[in-house]
Amino acid sequence: MKIEIIPAIDMIGGQCVRLTQGDYTQRTTYGADPVEIAKSYEAIGIRRLHVVDLDGAKAAAPQNLDTLRKIATATKLDIQYGGGIKSGEALEAVLAAGANRAICGSVAITAPERFEEWLAAYGAEHIILGADTRAGKVAINGWLESSETDVQTIVRRFATRGLRQVICTDISRDGMLTGPNFELYATLQGEFPNIDMTVSGGISSMDDLVRLDGMGLRSVIVGKAIYEGRITLKELEKCLQNG
Repeated sequence: MKIEIIPAIDMIGGQCVRLTQGDYTQRTTYGADPVEIAKSYEAIGIRRLHVVDLDGAKAAAPQNLDTLRKIATATKLDIQYGGGIKSGEALEAVLAAGANRAICGSVAITAPERFEEWLAAYGAEHIILGADTRAGKVAINGWLESSETDVQTIVRRFATRGLRQVICTDISRDGMLTGPNFELYATLQGEFPNIDMTVSGGISSMDDLVRLDGMGLRSVIVGKAIYEGRITLKELEKCLQNG
């Protein structure tokens, strides 16, 4: 399997949680320590970790940097971190705390020139566009608001500015364990062949990963399916060994 599997750790108050369709009131808290979870992923051969600061997304500034530092210190994982990165100071703080890649979503809609400046200053390898969609439009501010811009439009704008990494979450599928929106990702990857389109939202089983891999998608985020035992660490390890 060629597709890169990126486990997700979503945090509120330093704890691992999962939301359903981005709804903060539909929250499941998992008691495990995020640092121990990260170490368990590294132990089976995972190379990249997706960390979402849900407090930060809501507060418009990163709130879980201490946990980020602990994960970065305890592992050699390539950490991508998102949630509340709206200022240059926030971006610097996230990278300084140990993230290798910063996921920027709302700022790309509300202050696109700033996002372009970050792409130029930090390089496309360190800046990821978070283009999360609800009903065809990009959602912002912790998914609490919707913009009037669709995913293709926002990606097209930055594709000519050096953008090379996009995470697109179909919010209607997120946390639902119903399978991803295969058609959406096939369309996006086909339209933007030079950009890595990361699939996010709805992954429910190894079969989903096999299908995405067969479609030529390059990376996929897996969250709730692991926490709920739909995909086991043993299955992931076997998949990575055969990759």
